[in-house]
Amino acid sequence: MYRFLLSRQWVILTLITLALVPTMIELGFWQLHRHEHKVALNKVISESLAAKPVPAESLTAPGRPVERAELYRRVTAKGVFDTAHEVVVRRRTSSDDEVGFHVLTPFVLDDGRVLMVNRGWIPAEGAQTEFPRIPAPARGETTVTGRLKADETTAGSGIKDVSGLPDRQVMLINSAERAKALDREVLGGYVELTSPEPKGDTPELLGAPDHNGIGPHMAYAVQWWLFAAGVPVGWVILVRRELRDRAEAAATATATAPESEPAAV
Repeated sequence: MYRFLLSRQWVILTLITLALVPTMIELGFWQLHRHEHKVALNKVISESLAAKPVPAESLTAPGRPVERAELYRRVTAKGVFDTAHEVVVRRRTSSDDEVGFHVLTPFVLDDGRVLMVNRGWIPAEGAQTEFPRIPAPARGETTVTGRLKADETTAGSGIKDVSGLPDRQVMLINSAERAKALDREVLGGYVELTSPEPKGDTPELLGAPDHNGIGPHMAYAVQWWLFAAGVPVGWVILVRRELRDRAEAAATATATAPESEPAAV
């Protein structure tokens, strides 16, 4: 009755079914892990934004990556902006999704070390190959406050680190790369400036990260698991349909077969 399952067509279909089930289950767990990661990150961001500011030097140091638990932690630092070595980060969007630059300025601390500060967004008014006009920051010794962030990488951000860019333009904010360019000790990570606010509202300060949404990952996980459950059910339905079609075909053949003639005497 089930010998048709040994046919080439059914063997291939069965193997595909056996491969799809564990793959879909694994995809479901992958989405579940993404959901859990998002929930945990939201918790870190919420706690970091609610905490009182602490000195940046207490959470980071030259060559030291920013720990996950310290992401978006509010920090302060006292020093002087070094606009002579300021760079811009290409292809960054504003709150209105307009493409422009982020302004990355070295902030020289009292001990001579450097903290990279993202002063905010400016529009790309001229050619992309030209260094844009940037409003100057506060002069003299200044105390800044901002959100601590980890160095950007291509793997983490999805942004390709293009080589051969125009002078004083970069694709990623990376303290190690800035340390090489400046030939100075640069604290790991960087700070998104929140205070002091710029005069004339430019550069446009970056808004606080959204830490309320959890995304569709849990729904996707359930969806993949439902697919995994549906695949074997579909296989059984196809097998039963094949059995029914074969039984009907056999019955039709029997009903239409001519009766054998009686043997001659």
